[in-house]
Amino acid sequence: MNKKPIIGITMGDPAGVGPEIIVKSLQEQEIYQNAHPIVIGDAKILQRAAKDLNTTISIAPKTLGDDLTQTTYGEVACVDLDLVPEDLAVGEVSPAAGDAAFQYLEAAIQLANENKIQAICTAPLNKEALQKGGHMYPGHTEILADLTNTEDFSMMLSSPKLKVIHVTTHIGLLDAIQTIKPDRVFNVIKLADKTLKDSGIEQPKIGVCGINPHAGENGLFGYGEEEEKIIPAIQSAKEQGINVEGPLPADTLFFRAQRGDFDIVVAMYHDQGHGPIKVLGLEAGVNITVGLPIIRTSVDHGTAFDIAGKGIVDEGSMLEALRQAIELAPK
Repeated sequence: MNKKPIIGITMGDPAGVGPEIIVKSLQEQEIYQNAHPIVIGDAKILQRAAKDLNTTISIAPKTLGDDLTQTTYGEVACVDLDLVPEDLAVGEVSPAAGDAAFQYLEAAIQLANENKIQAICTAPLNKEALQKGGHMYPGHTEILADLTNTEDFSMMLSSPKLKVIHVTTHIGLLDAIQTIKPDRVFNVIKLADKTLKDSGIEQPKIGVCGINPHAGENGLFGYGEEEEKIIPAIQSAKEQGINVEGPLPADTLFFRAQRGDFDIVVAMYHDQGHGPIKVLGLEAGVNITVGLPIIRTSVDHGTAFDIAGKGIVDEGSMLEALRQAIELAPK
């Protein structure tokens, strides 16, 4: 019986740093000791990245129907969709690259649904290129939710010292405040509780951010958003036995969480949660979509067009994303 999980690695935007961080990460023997890594992308772009990195690692093209358990250290297996030209411009927004990034992910979801891979690890895509390529999504999370018919999902960022789950993500701040509702906050608290329990924490300690400074200071700041949108959700969660506290001032909650007072923080909007994680270090952050029928992890950085093709990108976040995908994947 094959006990090592098969991890599908989507190449992301082929004009960005995705190909480089994949090639650099798959030079680590530990990945092959614990999993079968399979890239879904364009083999010729990976070959170009390997050349840019001056590595002797080889690329082994495969098809969607091939046996994906045949992987060897020193050789990168790639389900080759052959979507972009070899001379695709590096570091530029391209509709062709945006469309390719979408199709890589679509193929990975197909493989996961067929149980040919046990988890998906995504390299970054570019939102502008994605939409110019005809796919009107704000990012990976929303594509995954749509293509798997998932309604209750959330973005969780994980680093060695801090975990954060989001009520809203890729929308403007005014829209985010309008979108925050008690039912949504309650569902995200439940997702946080279940995710950490599944990872082995028996009774997770969950801290919930307020929206306004000082979590509203009992009505002094804002227009009662905490009382209307957050407190009912926390009360419902407590009634179900969830160990949750809040709403708490965000300016101190993240400090308390990384100190160990809480296992996870529920953030109300994108920058409220992303800022503290990224201050702790981009190379250590991993993006995990929770609530999906598929395990999905991702790097916590973008396509970095400014350094793409130069061979200087740090692969630390991709390595962490791969490690978490291996750990979470069903064996």
